[in-house]
Amino acid sequence: MIDRAIFFASVRARPFGGRLRRFQVEGLERLLAEAERRRLADLRALAYVLATAHHETAATMQPIREIGRGRGRPYGEPDPQTGKAYYGRGYVQITWKVNYRRLGERLGVDLVAAPDRALEPGLAAAILFEGMQHGLFTGRALGEFFAAGRADWAGARRIVNGTDRADRIADLARAYCAALEAASRPATAPPARAGAIAAAARRFFAALGALFNRQE
Repeated sequence: MIDRAIFFASVRARPFGGRLRRFQVEGLERLLAEAERRRLADLRALAYVLATAHHETAATMQPIREIGRGRGRPYGEPDPQTGKAYYGRGYVQITWKVNYRRLGERLGVDLVAAPDRALEPGLAAAILFEGMQHGLFTGRALGEFFAAGRADWAGARRIVNGTDRADRIADLARAYCAALEAASRPATAPPARAGAIAAAARRFFAALGALFNRQE
């Protein structure tokens, strides 16, 4: 379980530069909840998902439309069959009709008929994780870059978009990873355990006192 207070205090300093707005907190909380629902245990992989969302949403941590809505690109033109344009939407900018179909079928939603549904926060979070965990964006998946003894922070950009801004996103991911690790450390003395130790100590000293009383 991720300690939210520690996590948000850490990311407020880095990568958000000392200021964290409510909508950013809400977006991050949504993504953390989705990761916990999916039991994504590798904190490095989760950090990379968060860094990807950070970059793709211009740090808003909210699903957005692609700037320009695909103007000048083939996927920005209305599809002759559906009349919809399949430009980038969501936490990660999925483009092209085939990708909307693939993600929609995976999640049981008709994104071809209603591509704007990729902007729904809960669905956008599911698309982000499903695509990155299972290689549905480019054929490359988180497990290829984050495994036992291996973390390829820059190479992981291939999960979404080749090497575009790979180093920048790698730096973001390391910052998120540091926050997640700090927020996931077990308490040194959990209250229940500390209470049990204290009770055992009281019993020990009580028994010791009774022994001395019998000897007097």
